[in-house]
Amino acid sequence: MENLKSYQKKYLRGLAHDLKPIVFIGQKGITQTLLDSLNQALSDHELIKIKFIEFKEKEYKKQFVAEIEAKTGCMAAGIVGHTAIVFRRHPDTEKRKIILPKK
Repeated sequence: MENLKSYQKKYLRGLAHDLKPIVFIGQKGITQTLLDSLNQALSDHELIKIKFIEFKEKEYKKQFVAEIEAKTGCMAAGIVGHTAIVFRRHPDTEKRKIILPKK
């Protein structure tokens, strides 16, 4: 999947505005169980919010999001406060819920 353009990230952040966080990252950080939950949530919803409970420093959040992107194949649409917004397109074109704007 190609990288998200800035206008696509903005579109996804707008869609995520009313969503509640589905995955929470606590003191254990990124575990295999967390990655499994992320993969399941991304398969079900495509666009999810991840809430940071323990790690409040911006650098930690950026590192965790980069690791999540690498391990799950998702792309970050942004980090707002203590919440990250990530997107992964469903592989089945008929099950896709979100159509990204082309410009």
